[in-house]
Amino acid sequence: MNIKKVGLTALAGSLVATSAIAGELTLSGGAKLSYVTKGGTLETTNVVASGYAMDQEISASGSAELDNGFTISLSHGLSGSGAEGSDTSSLTLDMGDMGTLGYNDTDGHYGLAGLEDKIPNAYEQANDGLGTAATIATMAKMASGAGFGYSTTVGGASISVGYSDNLGASANRSDGGQDITSTSVDSSSSVAVTYAVEDMGLTVFGGVGTEGQADGKELDHSTMGATYAFGPATIGYQINDEDDSATGGTDYETEIFGISFMVNENFSLSYGEHNTEKSGTSVDQEAESIQASYSMGGMTVNIKDSEMTGVAHTSTNDHETTEVILIFAF
Repeated sequence: MNIKKVGLTALAGSLVATSAIAGELTLSGGAKLSYVTKGGTLETTNVVASGYAMDQEISASGSAELDNGFTISLSHGLSGSGAEGSDTSSLTLDMGDMGTLGYNDTDGHYGLAGLEDKIPNAYEQANDGLGTAATIATMAKMASGAGFGYSTTVGGASISVGYSDNLGASANRSDGGQDITSTSVDSSSSVAVTYAVEDMGLTVFGGVGTEGQADGKELDHSTMGATYAFGPATIGYQINDEDDSATGGTDYETEIFGISFMVNENFSLSYGEHNTEKSGTSVDQEAESIQASYSMGGMTVNIKDSEMTGVAHTSTNDHETTEVILIFAF
């Protein structure tokens, strides 16, 4: 009797534990402190009370293995900026050799959107943080947004496919809801391929896609580029094209170049450029950025100094930003 009782108790405890594990979500977040200064003609008023800021993002994630061996994963990004609810959520089904299927309700970088900027850098892409809410910096790129993604590997090449019925979907994203905040648009789709040439240090990538617009027309996108690593240095170059199918529509071409250098296993440097041409104007938008990253134990220090001229293709618009960010791992 005692043996049976112990066995039943253990079984009951096992069932309870299994049930709890299946529904568990793990919270994680970054410990980041930054200091930023900005300048240029777009910073016309001195209204900055402080350049210091702290990261306020928390992520809740979890996964479970299904009976057929597939793994389902869930992630919720929780905004700490005062907005209620989740700022982005994703659901991913890992099917092993059959590939991975995912859905993101806000900002899925599937397909060509994942190749926005593949150039090596020590911290961030060269145009990050440049341009303002009133004067937005341009770039030829496939938009990211709510939609589905599928990825797999064929013959050593990584393939990513993206599909969305409305990249601009922004509300009623809970199950059973419908987004009615934007007009109906054509669907968007793209495919991206990345291939690393074995033992050469060379990686080539490219893709094509179409992006639906509210006017019923489409934006045709294409990207091609490559990175090459030799010793402690890596260089990269890519071109993004965006062509508006509407008569008289605006076309963009973005050229990206960068080089990074590992001084040692803890210290890296990089230089990058981000230049965009716009049809119908002779003013090019040009950005450049110098960056450094240094790690010591559980702390990383990232520094960048970036500037952009001809912001939004206006000759009198220029913008500058310098950022120092401390990241702690614990």
